[in-house]
Amino acid sequence: MKLGYCSITWGGVVGHPQGVTSVKDLFYMTHGSMRGAVRDIAAVGYEGVEMFDGNLAEYADKPEELKEILSSNGVVLTSVYTGANFIYADILPDEMHRIHKAAELAANFGAERLVVGGGARRAAGTTEQDYHLLGHALDRVADIAESFGLSASYHPHLSTIVESPDELEKLMPLTRIGFCPDTAHLAAGGADPAAVIRKYSDRIQHVHLKDFQQDPFNFLPLGEGELDFPDIIAAIRESGYDSWLMVELDNYDGDPADAAKISKKYLETLL
Repeated sequence: MKLGYCSITWGGVVGHPQGVTSVKDLFYMTHGSMRGAVRDIAAVGYEGVEMFDGNLAEYADKPEELKEILSSNGVVLTSVYTGANFIYADILPDEMHRIHKAAELAANFGAERLVVGGGARRAAGTTEQDYHLLGHALDRVADIAESFGLSASYHPHLSTIVESPDELEKLMPLTRIGFCPDTAHLAAGGADPAAVIRKYSDRIQHVHLKDFQQDPFNFLPLGEGELDFPDIIAAIRESGYDSWLMVELDNYDGDPADAAKISKKYLETLL
């Protein structure tokens, strides 16, 4: 297995402001330097990086700049993260337009994977039909990704309609998209991450690793929270997955490079 790191820690996550009035432009973004993030990630010893679709969109008109950032640091773009509401018929075409653009950019910059989260929670409450709408939309995402030579995987996420193990169980039979377990989001949603990985072992296409603390609620570098990573890594190995393990940490009070080092050192003791 190869180790990569997500650039989110270098600035956190925001949505592109133009998306407030134009859904087709509602990209995720990290408000940080991608040059600095890639440099730090490479210096720690990670081989790959995952970026948000919006950060790639910033380089759409100057692709050689991002390619130089990656190549000069000896790091590959492994994957691109995007998301959408997916359950509202009127805006779905514009959401798919944006995901098409994200997949095109991902392929142009050498990524192999498209990772997607989403499934909006309605103000009036989630309906069973929402899971069918989400499943159908995710099949379209998989089609888009495959048209660019990418594999697509769904990432359960807090604040969406797929937080808990029961909600994931509703969705998975309704779509053919791959599965991206995120250890901390699964735990925060009430699941045992290793058990979920074992349950959907044949669907795993990508992996996000981060640690979790319930009280006070916090996402943490690997080895600093409550999760049983020896069992999680064992479950991943049992599944036959033998590819990128992407460490992710949404926010960190200190230097993001320090968090990357903590997780890398911990993972090396397990692998």
